[in-house]
Amino acid sequence: MFDIQRVHVKEPHTPVARLILAHGAGAGMEHEFMQQLAAALAANGIEVILFNFPYMQTMKAEDKRRPPNKAPVLMSHFSELVAQIGSESPALPTLIGGKSMGGRIATMVANDTDCVGVIAFGYPFHPPGKPEKTRTSHLPELKVPLCVIQGERDTFGTQQDVESYTFNDSTTCHFLADGDHSFKPRKASGYTQQQHIDEAAALSAAFVQRSVV
Repeated sequence: MFDIQRVHVKEPHTPVARLILAHGAGAGMEHEFMQQLAAALAANGIEVILFNFPYMQTMKAEDKRRPPNKAPVLMSHFSELVAQIGSESPALPTLIGGKSMGGRIATMVANDTDCVGVIAFGYPFHPPGKPEKTRTSHLPELKVPLCVIQGERDTFGTQQDVESYTFNDSTTCHFLADGDHSFKPRKASGYTQQQHIDEAAALSAAFVQRSVV
């Protein structure tokens, strides 16, 4: 069973594409970050479909924390949702993506879907404090373009970390000034989290335009 929320592009505008957007490990689609990001993306002409993975649905029902499902379960759920959404409205180009874990799962299923691109917001390149344990081996094998939007200070992969990795030619990485894993900058930076979310949405819209041509 799917638990989804659609965030529509407001009339009179029409969407240029749809983004099926997965949440991170610790918080579901209702989290403030996910809602703010979805709203910013919709304001840039991207229809967003948020959803909760199975373990998050159980957490909501039982009001009790649970660990994420194993990767194969997450991947299967994501792939099945992409297929269902695509069959319902095939005319709109589909991209997939997610926050942190959700972005990683998106990159793991992309080659087996009809998506035209992947957007990862705060990709978990490695566990915090363990830069040697990278989660990048599959990324060069992606058959669709990948856009990574990362905070410069992200403990799951700083700008310095990410710039040392090898990607294929269709992968682009953007860094948000002084941002952490949720794009939140320090006060002294002069930036705000909302500014970075808006920038991430604008970068996503530009990537979408390139991907759907």
